[in-house]
Amino acid sequence: MIGARGLRTLALSLAAVSSPAFAQVDLPGDPYARDPVGIVADPCPSHPKPSDGAGWQAWKLHMLTRDFGQLCRYQAQNREVLASGKPVRVVFMGDSITDNWIGADCDLFTDGLVDRGIGGQTTAQMLVRFRQDVIALKPRAVHIMAATNDIAGNTGAATMATVQGNIETMAELARAHGIKVILASVPPAAAFPWSPDKRPVPQVRALNAWLHAYARRNGFVFVDYYAALATKDGAMKPGLASDGVHPTPAGYAVMRPLALAAVRTSIGER
Repeated sequence: MIGARGLRTLALSLAAVSSPAFAQVDLPGDPYARDPVGIVADPCPSHPKPSDGAGWQAWKLHMLTRDFGQLCRYQAQNREVLASGKPVRVVFMGDSITDNWIGADCDLFTDGLVDRGIGGQTTAQMLVRFRQDVIALKPRAVHIMAATNDIAGNTGAATMATVQGNIETMAELARAHGIKVILASVPPAAAFPWSPDKRPVPQVRALNAWLHAYARRNGFVFVDYYAALATKDGAMKPGLASDGVHPTPAGYAVMRPLALAAVRTSIGER
């Protein structure tokens, strides 16, 4: 029979043996196997963009296990913004719908409006990078459009309360740093091509009702893209999305005046 002291010794020994197996992923042929881990000066080595399905799967595994928030994506651009000395008026934080926006309407992201969307991200991932990609840039306001990928299950399962809590935490962090908050509705989607078993309409509507109420309670600006983009059944209107989820240039053209109106309401400019 092992005494208390012996149990403590055994537990420490097991932790020392087993921790590395849980901390890192080591697969044969992993192109990222030699990337730095732990606390290092430069955690973002350069890699060529994957060119095939297997390459993208390896990249996804790398991202989920070694750069969950994808802090490396905008690290260099953030340094450039800060070095320029130009003021940042609004950071647009979001997923692919925000990420793709600058490509469809690059003129929107000028004069201090900065795009920090990353395709595929959930609210948990955005929260990880919120300090680096929003707070550190010292914007006057942040535009948060999130939760499409939480509903799709991109990083696994989560409760509605968890998703709402992630959004609340981002908003509270912004307010604590004197950054005004613009909360955007979740855009409409009747289905997700990459997650075909999901039926997102009820959850999108529930989240949007919560977002609207939360914004009103806290004095945040709420911008309702859903109302402008959705059919009565909760799908994207014809012609406004390429796959039922991601806006086309026509979809972004509908969103642009709503975004600018929200910016004007929030900071009184443009």
